Amino acid sequence: MNRMKATIAYDGTNFAGYQSQPNMRTVQSEIDKALVKLHKDSSVYSVASGRTDAGVHALGQVIHFDTPLDLADRWKMALNVLLPKDVRVVEVEEVAVDFHARYGATGKTYVYRWSYSEVQSPFERNFAVHLGRWNPNVERMQEGAQHLIGTHDFTSFCSAKTATTNKVRTIRKLSLERQGDHLVLEVEGDGFLYNMVRTIAGVLLAVGIGWDEPEDVKKIRDAKDRKMAGKTAPAHGLYLMEVTY
Repeated sequence: MNRMKATIAYDGTNFAGYQSQPNMRTVQSEIDKALVKLHKDSSVYSVASGRTDAGVHALGQVIHFDTPLDLADRWKMALNVLLPKDVRVVEVEEVAVDFHARYGATGKTYVYRWSYSEVQSPFERNFAVHLGRWNPNVERMQEGAQHLIGTHDFTSFCSAKTATTNKVRTIRKLSLERQGDHLVLEVEGDGFLYNMVRTIAGVLLAVGIGWDEPEDVKKIRDAKDRKMAGKTAPAHGLYLMEVTY
């Protein structure tokens, strides 16, 4: 058996999230259906670096799967023929048998995108969150973001629904930048809790539009109380960009 590592991109708009769920269309279920068809074996399945929520997109999701097949450089073509158009395999490589897409990950990078456009393009409605009348102060957001860089307990930024008990994570980089008609948040860390990036985006936007002060981010962080952090930002602005090993 060979172990293959694949990098996957997907438009999360019409999925109920990444992870397989009964009677729901998910990214994992589409990938596993393609693997089963290709192998003509119902026992073949994929393991991902982690799940993403309904509406969240990915350019760099990573999976692994075990296979008796040797398709050399034809893996991308073989899988993409079987996958729906909103899921694409962008890279496949053979890796060591002890490689694990989830447990071997040392970091992830996410991007969150807002749109400044006066009238949001209908072609972008599922891929960036429209700011509408808001024109956030990016410098204030950058100032608030400094309180999240480093190793902290991120309980305040984690969904209360999570079963994870250890909520300490390390954020290595957190930047905000205007890029044309978009405001882009990029965050890289050793791992992220359920809804953590979307909650960070919501908190920093509140700082940018003046609802909170930059120093309030530290108070929210130290409170270790999800109720202090306000609303979670919408899913469709979020992208999983890269997983590192």
